Amino acid sequence: MVLPALCRLTCREGHSGPTYESLQTVFDRKPFRPAVNLSNPTITNISFTLYAVLGVNEKTQILTTFLWLRLYWHHEFLEWDPEQCDGVTKISLPVRDLWTPDIIVYEFVDDDVSQNCPYVYVNHTGHIRYDRMLRIVSACNLEIFTFPFDIQNCSLTFGSYMHTIKDVRVSPALPFEEISRNSMRYLQASGEWELVVIEGNAGILKFGIDEWDIITFWVVIKRRPILYVVNLLIPSSFLMIIDILSFYLPPHSVDRASFKMTLILGYTVFLLIMNDLLPSTANGTPIIGIYFSVCLALMVISLLETVIITNVLHHNSMKYRQVPRWVRVLVLGYLARIICYTKPEEESNGPQNKCDSTGPWVTQPSAPTSTPDPAPVLPPITNGHGTQITLLPSAIPELTQICQDVSLMRTHLTSLQKESEMQDQWCHVGYVMDFLLFRIYLLLIILYAVVIICMWCIWFSQ
Repeated sequence: MVLPALCRLTCREGHSGPTYESLQTVFDRKPFRPAVNLSNPTITNISFTLYAVLGVNEKTQILTTFLWLRLYWHHEFLEWDPEQCDGVTKISLPVRDLWTPDIIVYEFVDDDVSQNCPYVYVNHTGHIRYDRMLRIVSACNLEIFTFPFDIQNCSLTFGSYMHTIKDVRVSPALPFEEISRNSMRYLQASGEWELVVIEGNAGILKFGIDEWDIITFWVVIKRRPILYVVNLLIPSSFLMIIDILSFYLPPHSVDRASFKMTLILGYTVFLLIMNDLLPSTANGTPIIGIYFSVCLALMVISLLETVIITNVLHHNSMKYRQVPRWVRVLVLGYLARIICYTKPEEESNGPQNKCDSTGPWVTQPSAPTSTPDPAPVLPPITNGHGTQITLLPSAIPELTQICQDVSLMRTHLTSLQKESEMQDQWCHVGYVMDFLLFRIYLLLIILYAVVIICMWCIWFSQ
């Protein structure tokens, strides 16, 4: 549509560009939307370049970004003929003297401290380009469950604040793919965040009977996890490996319990230090925090297991208790087969409680045919082989004492052998329980490691 002459800027001969008087007429109309026919909405084209991701605050659910925002719209009162204006097709005017669309970011949650550009570019057809640098502090629903391998999807919704769809319409100035490529090309100072893609769609916001035209850009960013892998996962893995190796210490050793207590103390200090690096929200806890808690719980369980095994190996065996039958069936039978525990073969080198036939006793000879005073017949004494021997009268006190001592020694050795057998049974019960918990502990650690590695691979593939 060709505008009437009253709506076009005038130029003077010998001057470059429209005259000051004609521009001042436009400046006086600043409060009014620049449309000849107010029933026609002003179309505003929007594009931006994501220049930096300044910060992500998981606790307050806030994303801070820095954008190069560019707005285009048509000012129907800023048109002139270049042939009458010495060939001038573009001029710059102060933005404070012109009507500008009130485009805002709906997710904005802080004061706008961005530096405004004081000028806009206007070409002879009335199309205006307004560039400004915008620091946006926007609300975003941050998902931290997969931290530090998380990918965030935050929206930036641009639209007019006061003008409805009848007055101002918005549309993207460039295709979304080009906006995404430009942002990846110029993205600087991203720190731990990396841009994945920028997508968008246009829509209508309804509130009551009024409707606002909006355009939503989805900024997808992912975290670079190397900082947290080096500072969190690797130290925790070292401590867990040391705790796993501590199972190879003898379970009946007191040093094993003290070693585990020292390890738990060190892991607790590690958790206190890493609390400053872990994000925390009221909505949930990252899986890495659950991983650390489970690792600490496993360390405590391993310490309790050491205490229980020590009690089994020492307390029960010192009381000469027999291993209950259900314990032998359940632990030494089924659990030992499940964990592939084999009882080591032991050589039976028990003491030989056999009395020798040599010594101060001799076999009773045959009685003489004629003896005036025969010696009294002593009761027979049986040696270790069951052979009865008869003692001479001169050896009665010494041999009696020796036989009593041998009998006491045999009884003592039998008691020691019985105690050794009970201790051996309790020892194998403790070893089976120790091996079982060690394998469960190792299985859980491997499962958690597989989960972390899979999450890292998913992050890397995206």
